[in-house]
Amino acid sequence: MPGLLIIAHAPLASSLKAVAGHTFPECSSVLQALDVSADMPPEEIEAQARTLLERVRNPEAVIFTDVFGATPCNVAQRLAGSIEGGVVKVIAGVNVPMLWRSLCYAEEPLDTLVARALAGATQGVMQVASSRPQNQAYKPGANDQEQHHHQQ
Repeated sequence: MPGLLIIAHAPLASSLKAVAGHTFPECSSVLQALDVSADMPPEEIEAQARTLLERVRNPEAVIFTDVFGATPCNVAQRLAGSIEGGVVKVIAGVNVPMLWRSLCYAEEPLDTLVARALAGATQGVMQVASSRPQNQAYKPGANDQEQHHHQQ
């Protein structure tokens, strides 16, 4: 089972880990998080991330980051490129559906897990209507054609 590491701007990484733990309490052994504060030097971020990655890597891992091109992602890319004896994939744009999908399918091979994570991320983003026509209460007399009591 690939390990999972979230490296993101504070407090996103720890918040996502908390959400994951709420839904998947057994995930604590395969998921670690590193919050990156604005004043952390990249060397410190990389050292902490390397330690966390070694805890979860088995020998494969996925590192989730919040924004492509930002410090957490840059550190993750350097880290993934320096790992010997295993494969580490990096995915930018982490969100809750991506993380939950990854935990649901954590037993799958690394490439399949990455594909499922990306699918979860994109399928979990959608525009939601502000009105709820499916849940509107029936109002007698308002556009009531021949007293049919159906709603659409």
